Amino acid sequence: MSKYSLYTKMVIFGCALCIIPVLFLGFFSYIKSADSIQQQVNESNIQLMKQMNGNMEQILKTLDQSLNHVINSTLVQEALYRPITFYDFQLYNSLRKELSHLQSFDTKVTDILLVNTADQWVINNQGLYKLQEYPEQKTLLDFMSLPYNSNWVLLDNKGLGSSDTESYNCRQIITLIKKLPNLSSDKRGLAIANIPSCSLSPILSDNSGSREMMILDSDYRILIHPDHSMIGQSVLATQQIEPEDLDFFDNKVGQFKTAAGSGEFTVTYVQSDFNGWIYVSFTEIQQITKEAKAIGWFTFYVCLAIIATSVCFVWLGSRKMYTPIRGIIKAISERLPEMAVKKKDELQMINDHIEDLFQSNSNLKHELSQSLLQMRSLFLNKLYQGHLSRAELEDKMNLYGYSACAKEWDYMIVLTLQIDLWEQTRYEAKDLDLLLFAANNIVEEIVPPENRLAPVIVDQTQVTLIGSEINDLDLFNNYIYDMTESIQQKINTFLDLEVSIGTSLPFKLLSKAPRAYREGLEALKHRMKLGKGVIIPYSNINQGKHTLIYSYPRQIENELIDSIKLADEEKASELLREWLNEVFHRDRSPHEYQISLLRLLNDLLIVVQEAGIRLPQFVPEGRSLHHELLQLYVSAEIEAWFLSSVIRPLIQVFGDRRDSQYHNLSEQIIDMIHKDYDKDLTLEECASRLHYNAFYLSSVFKKETNMSFSDYLSMHRFHMAKEWLTGTDMPIKDIAQKLRYNNPQNFIRFFRKQTGMTPGQYRSQYGQAAKG
Repeated sequence: MSKYSLYTKMVIFGCALCIIPVLFLGFFSYIKSADSIQQQVNESNIQLMKQMNGNMEQILKTLDQSLNHVINSTLVQEALYRPITFYDFQLYNSLRKELSHLQSFDTKVTDILLVNTADQWVINNQGLYKLQEYPEQKTLLDFMSLPYNSNWVLLDNKGLGSSDTESYNCRQIITLIKKLPNLSSDKRGLAIANIPSCSLSPILSDNSGSREMMILDSDYRILIHPDHSMIGQSVLATQQIEPEDLDFFDNKVGQFKTAAGSGEFTVTYVQSDFNGWIYVSFTEIQQITKEAKAIGWFTFYVCLAIIATSVCFVWLGSRKMYTPIRGIIKAISERLPEMAVKKKDELQMINDHIEDLFQSNSNLKHELSQSLLQMRSLFLNKLYQGHLSRAELEDKMNLYGYSACAKEWDYMIVLTLQIDLWEQTRYEAKDLDLLLFAANNIVEEIVPPENRLAPVIVDQTQVTLIGSEINDLDLFNNYIYDMTESIQQKINTFLDLEVSIGTSLPFKLLSKAPRAYREGLEALKHRMKLGKGVIIPYSNINQGKHTLIYSYPRQIENELIDSIKLADEEKASELLREWLNEVFHRDRSPHEYQISLLRLLNDLLIVVQEAGIRLPQFVPEGRSLHHELLQLYVSAEIEAWFLSSVIRPLIQVFGDRRDSQYHNLSEQIIDMIHKDYDKDLTLEECASRLHYNAFYLSSVFKKETNMSFSDYLSMHRFHMAKEWLTGTDMPIKDIAQKLRYNNPQNFIRFFRKQTGMTPGQYRSQYGQAAKG
C-alpha cells in the first residue's frame, strides 16, 4: 500500500478544501480591515490638519486685519510723517492706546512695536525710544529689506518682546511685520506684532501617542510644536522624516509614508494659502496597526473555530464515504492479498482488479468463441460424415442458430471445393491450409449468411451447405451455378488459383447432408477426365440419380484397435459388435460386406506387424485367415471368428507386454512432467514423443497412477507452487505465469480450493515458519 491511503487522502483533500478558503478569507478580511483603518486614519488626519489650519488662520487673519486697521488709521498715518519726542505726550498716549487694542486673547499678541525709520523713533509696550538708542536697531532696520509689505517671520526672542509679557518666557516668537505706509512705495516705518510660539502650542493639543502635529514654514523650520525646544529647528531634527521626503511637500494637501530612524510614519500635510505655512501630522503606523491586529486576532480565532468544525465534518463524512470502499478492498485483499502490497492505492487496486476481471472476461469470451468455432466445425464435420442422430442434429442446429433459416429453405445442396495443381503456382505445399482458409473466407463473403451453414474444411476440401427459399428447382439450380461461378472467379482473381467445385443433387431434408457431401466429392473425382478449373454438378453424373455411397466405420475400428492394445477384452468385444452392426445394418451386396470384413482383418494384421509380433505366434503355419473369413456368412459366426482367431490372441500378446511396458511408459511420462511442468505440456505431446496413441497413453497412465495425466500435472504444479511460496520471494503473479495459468485469479482459485487459503495467506503462514 502506498504511503497514504485513499481515506487519508480524502481527509487531507477535504481539510484542504475547507481550510484554504477560510484562511484566504480570513487573510483577505484582515488586509481589508487594516487598509480600512489606515484609510480612516488618513482621512481623519487630513480633516484634522484642515481644521487646525482653519483655526490657526482665523487667529492670524484676525491679527492681520486688526493690524491693518490700526496702521491705516489717521493717527498712525500722521505720526509716520513727524518726529515724536517726550513733549508729544498726548500723541504718544493716543498711539499707545490704539496699539493696545491689538493685544487680546483672540490675537495671542503680546508685544506691539511701531517704528518710524525716517524720523528715528520706536514705540513699544514700555514706552517711546529713539531708534538709534534702541537695542534691536539693526534688527529693525533689517526688516525694511524684507521682500513683501506684510511678512510672517520666526525670530529668536532677544529683545523684541517685553519682560512684563508672556513673550519673555518663550525662546521664539512669530512676528507679523508690515511696512508703512501700507499703500505707498516710500516706506517710512514698520508695524510689528509679536506672538509667542509657546502661546500657539495649545492649538496642537490633539497630539497623542500615535500622532504628532506641528507647523512648518516654507523652509521646513518648525514654527509651532508641543515640545518648545523643537521650535526653530528643521523638521529633520525630529528624526521622523528623511531629507529626500521633503520633495513630497510640493502639493497643497497630501500624504506619504516614511521610514526614518525612529520608526515608520504616515505623514499628512496641508499647506496654507494665507502665509505658506505647512501643517503636518506624523502618525506612527505601528500604533495604527494595533487596532488592525486586534481585528486580525479575532478573525484568526473565528477561522480556527470554522476550520475545527469543518475538519470534524470532513473526517466523519470521509469515514462514511470510505466504508463501501473499505469493504471492496477487504474482499479483494482476502482473495488477492498480494495486490495489497503492490498497488499504489485502493482505487488503483480496484481498477487493476476490474481490469483483470475484464481481461479474464475477454479471454473467456475469446476462448468460448474459439471453442464455439471448433465445436461448430466438429458438428459440421460429423454432419457431413453422417455421425449424428436425428435428435442430436436438431439440438445442434438449435444450439448454433441454424434452425430458423434452415426451416425456410425449400432446397439445399452441398458444395465441395478443391484446389487444382497448386504446384504450378507461386505457392508451396505448406501454404495449402492457408489457401483453403482464404477460399473459405471468400465463400463466406459471397454466400449470404442466411443462405448457408458455416463453411468448413474437411480433408483438404472446402465444404459448404447452401440453402434457398426458391421453390422452383430450375431457378434454384441456376442460382447455385451463378454462385459457384462467382466463387471460382473471385478465388482466381484474388489468389491466382484454379479451383474445381462439385455440387450435390438438391435435397430438402438436412439429414440427407452426408449423402450430398459424398455426392459432391464424387463429382470432383470426374476432374480426371474433365480437367482442372471445372464446376461439376452431380446432376450431370449417374443420370442425375442418387448413388449409394457407403462409409466405412473408421472411428469404431480405431477404438477397437486401441482396446486391443490395452488388452481390454470386454471393451474389444463391445466395439467389435458395434462395428459389425454398423456394417451389416446397411443395405449392401454380399461382395461389399466381404470387402469391409477383409479391410478390418487387414488393419488388424497391420497392427500385428507394427507391434513387431510374429504371425506364427497366434496363426499356425498353413492357415489362411482371409480364406477362413470368406467362408463365413452369418454375423454371429463372423463375430465369434474374429474374437477367437484374431482379437483374443492379440489381446494375450499385448497383455503380456503390458505389465512390463505400462510401468516404463508411466515413468517416462512422469519424467516429462517433472522436467517440463512449466511449459504447455499436453498428453498429445507426450504421445508424440513416445510414438504412442494419446488415448492409449491416457489409459496406461491412469492404470499405473490412479490419476489422469491432467490431474497429475496439476498436482505436481501445485506442489511446486507451495515450494516457491515458502522457499522464495517470487511474486504470486509470476508463479501463476510460470505454472502456465493464463490468469492469476485462476491459480488463486485452484490453490484456495486445494488448501482452503489464498497463496498469500499460505506464504504468510508457512513461509515464516520455514524461515524460523
